[in-house]
Amino acid sequence: MRAIHMRLSSSFRPILLFDLVSSCSPPRQFSIPRRLISAAANGGGRSGSIVAAPLLTEEDFHKIDVNPPKGTRDFPPEDMRLRNWLFNHFKEVSRLYGFEEVDYPVLETEALFIRKAGEEIRDQLYCFEDRGNRRVALRPELTPSLARLVIQKGKSVSLPLKWFAVGQCWRYERMTRGRRREHYQWNMDIIGVPQVTAEAELISSIVTFFKRIGITASDVGFKVSSRKVLQELLKKYGVPEDLFGRVCIIIDKIEKIPIDEIKNELGFTGMSEDAIEQLLQVLSVKSLDDLEDILGGSGEAIADLKQLFSLAEKFGYSEWIQFDASVVRGLAYYTGIVFEGFDRKGKLRAICGGGRYDRLLSTYGGDDIPACGFGFGDAVIVELLKEKDLLPKLGQEVENIVCALDKDLQGAAATVATALRDKGQTVDLVLESKPLKWVFKRAARVNARRLVLVGKAEWEDGSVSVKVLSSGEQFQVKLSDLE
Repeated sequence: MRAIHMRLSSSFRPILLFDLVSSCSPPRQFSIPRRLISAAANGGGRSGSIVAAPLLTEEDFHKIDVNPPKGTRDFPPEDMRLRNWLFNHFKEVSRLYGFEEVDYPVLETEALFIRKAGEEIRDQLYCFEDRGNRRVALRPELTPSLARLVIQKGKSVSLPLKWFAVGQCWRYERMTRGRRREHYQWNMDIIGVPQVTAEAELISSIVTFFKRIGITASDVGFKVSSRKVLQELLKKYGVPEDLFGRVCIIIDKIEKIPIDEIKNELGFTGMSEDAIEQLLQVLSVKSLDDLEDILGGSGEAIADLKQLFSLAEKFGYSEWIQFDASVVRGLAYYTGIVFEGFDRKGKLRAICGGGRYDRLLSTYGGDDIPACGFGFGDAVIVELLKEKDLLPKLGQEVENIVCALDKDLQGAAATVATALRDKGQTVDLVLESKPLKWVFKRAARVNARRLVLVGKAEWEDGSVSVKVLSSGEQFQVKLSDLE
């Protein structure tokens, strides 16, 4: 077989393959070594496939990098325990608020995530053409998938919907602390409620989560504003309405790039220097009263924000939130209240963010339904917990270790393990003949509660020996009475 592969390899010249991973801009090309042959060239594989799996030699396997791709993670047991702990809090808080869990494919149609030019997310997609010549992408966020599912369900579901999801997302972006190319995201969304009570409920759920894991209002806060503030400002300064989306994307970069670059980008939209200066001056406002002096008290933006701050007092989290006119969020679909969670020391990027998106469904051909939601990534919160020394100590925990004292009793030990597992107890069954010293070390490593020993004399009597490891108590018990 190897000789056949070598002969085939010499029959074809190097193949050019599109680099489909970096972004969805015009693709680059690079050459593949002569030995990497596509199935299409061999006459195999589906029609329309770009390149089939290459033929790997034994030498290739020896050269495989054992690290995960850049920007991604493995989850060995100790990291998986932390991930499960975090996700369990996400899910428990969601259920406390009456939300139902949903999920969507990690692979979606590319068009689902391409909305408006200038959105940073367009250039961060992991996108490619599949073997059926369809443009697809690994999801960079969950909200568009939610919108698709709501449209699909149509009138078969009753409003309001309260859905949550915890899913993996992919973005090809520059990595910094708390920012990776894959991450898991907790989303909670309310579909069908036009009132600000929905946003207030969502912020309340995040506050509840923070409290459960030991984070306080002195550690984190929420910056709150409304897209309607920017709309009213642009109208006030005579900026055309069709520039709104582009301006939002630029303003979202205020804390990420120098202010001169912000001014330059706003200038490219056609805004006058005077309008840019006045806009940036207003966006630096941190008081709702000051904003009201500028915009007047009759607009929707002020009314919505006042209601939100009033509800925050009723929910009991007013100390967690503050007004910040510069918060607009970078995604084009937001239409009203927007918010971001931040660490008060300013060492980390946004912890979470969300807002109202009443017109998202119509961009996919559906009827608009009032909606709002948030996304909360798993990476930044772990960095914050490290910063605050709040990471839980999560060792492996097993209730029983069952060990045969003689290799001929391995079947008997399996019977004991099965009996305990049938009663809902966790069991680590020692699968080889091991000395007791090794078994005790194993018990300590997995934090076992007790050791169940299967000896010849005891088993002939239908019994086993049990040692409670915390107290050192040891006793013999019939298998039928073992609890």
